[in-house]
Amino acid sequence: MIGIIIPYYKRTFFEETLKSLALQTDKRFKVYIGDDASPENPAILLERYKEKIDFVYHRFESNLGGISLTQQWERCIELSNGEEWLMILGDDDYLEETVIENWHKNYKDFSGKSNVIRFATKVVLEETKNISDAYTHPVWESAGDSLVRIFKGITRASLSEYIFSKAVFQKFGFKNYPLAWCSDHKAFLDFADGKLIYTINESIIFFRISTINISGQRNILLKQETNTVFLKDVIKDYIHLFNKTQRLELLMNYEIAIKKYRKLFFSEWIFLVQRYLLNFRFIAFAKLVRRIFMSIF
Repeated sequence: MIGIIIPYYKRTFFEETLKSLALQTDKRFKVYIGDDASPENPAILLERYKEKIDFVYHRFESNLGGISLTQQWERCIELSNGEEWLMILGDDDYLEETVIENWHKNYKDFSGKSNVIRFATKVVLEETKNISDAYTHPVWESAGDSLVRIFKGITRASLSEYIFSKAVFQKFGFKNYPLAWCSDHKAFLDFADGKLIYTINESIIFFRISTINISGQRNILLKQETNTVFLKDVIKDYIHLFNKTQRLELLMNYEIAIKKYRKLFFSEWIFLVQRYLLNFRFIAFAKLVRRIFMSIF
């Protein structure tokens, strides 16, 4: 059984989310809707779908998403009851009709072998009404290789297209980055817990970008700072997931991310020097030393 967790706040696209759940060809799931003290009451919509979807609705009296979106996700998960697998679905994202059906069809292939199941996605650009081509993935892939493809712009990722084991969520929780930027990337690194990610490419989850969701908000400096913190966390906690070439690329990405908004501090140069030495290649290290001298003088 799958628990689909919806942290609710905006009604604008919520009916499309509910409709996609009502149209699922396999009904072996339960929906938990956590209303983050929204000013937009969803009661009329929920009344319309109460015979079509098995759901629990709870309104929280205080808004938490404005302070910590990851903590809002976590208190919504606490509404669930007994499901071993969880999906956190945005209140503006939606599922192709066969998502749950194909999850159950593939269950025997990934059961016991993976903690993180991923679906193919399409991006819905609300402003232009364009829908992207499908982003598909290798059926089996390490979390490290997946992150490398994201860094290189080959693919994309967000929270809605993942179904993950409740046990690994309880083990790790979510990293509380500002506005939850990069929290989804950190989650699939944590939740994989040493196992490969399994992908179901036969069904699509639609991820919407609009001016009213956080993905559509523009706070460039905060996003750059958060990306830097995330990259440092990856380097500290998960550099063992990458080969030497990927490690050096990761270190370069970290350096570039900082330089987008300020100069590196001395402690950050030391951090980089230590890790370049651990992953020594003469040319890469020589170039690092040159950049350090240029930064100082």
